[in-house]
Amino acid sequence: MTIDEFIKYLKIEKNYSKYTIMNYELDINDFISFCNEEKINIYKINYNEVKKYLIKLYDKKYKASTISRKISSLRMYYKFLYNNKFVDKNIFKYISLPKKEKRLPKYMTNTDIDEIFNIPNIKTPIGQRNRLILELLYSTGIRVSELCNIKINDINFGEKSIRILGKGSKERIVLYGKPCEEILEKYIEDGRKVLLNGKNNEYLIVGTNKGNRSFSTRSVELIIDDIIKKAALNKNVTPHTLRHTFATHLLNEGCDILIVKELLGHSSLDTTGIYTHVSNERLRKVYLNSHPRAKKD
Repeated sequence: MTIDEFIKYLKIEKNYSKYTIMNYELDINDFISFCNEEKINIYKINYNEVKKYLIKLYDKKYKASTISRKISSLRMYYKFLYNNKFVDKNIFKYISLPKKEKRLPKYMTNTDIDEIFNIPNIKTPIGQRNRLILELLYSTGIRVSELCNIKINDINFGEKSIRILGKGSKERIVLYGKPCEEILEKYIEDGRKVLLNGKNNEYLIVGTNKGNRSFSTRSVELIIDDIIKKAALNKNVTPHTLRHTFATHLLNEGCDILIVKELLGHSSLDTTGIYTHVSNERLRKVYLNSHPRAKKD
């Protein structure tokens, strides 16, 4: 059985995103290359051979999260092979994942946000688009891939909400406020029309000469990089940093974690829970204002 059949399964039956499928393909091809080098039959692989592969991953100094992803990819692949009777058992089902690294998400301060938002020149079409990119990422907490796939008809201008198609094709509604509304309307009425130059495109974020295609995630990353350089922030900021900032700022202001979970599109509360570790300032304020032995005068 070729890997192409598995990829087809991920696309059609599991409905995974292009990015997720790409990672599966890379992980499985990496494992197949190892098996070919070691003259291992992937359909008759044993525990010691799997252990040899894991040792190779650790020797390469991969992060625990990367090794976990690779094992998970192979677990899914071998489950597929088992269900289609190409292997006798899913050997990766019995392989434990490495202990997760406790890494706190990086986020930006309110001052950082103000500085980068002032960089795009909203008198120009590209400046309007780039400012909107910042506003949407920070105001809604959406992923960069979700941003690029927003279509005009996904937006409810009256309710200031956007229908988002997230991971696993799960739909959710995100909200935006007045600042985002202002630049959104300006961009649609002005900058977007100039960038399209008479062409049709159903997507909200557009570039020049794109036809009716979505804006690439890589293009957004480059735009963010350029803005950070111009703002002279000595920080590593990615589109995902704005998502972390969105969640952290909401929790710091007292937003219920269940609401943050829904807005982020997390399937598990455990995933959202990482943000509670960076909301200590909010906890401190609540404690000082609430506990009898800690109340401020």
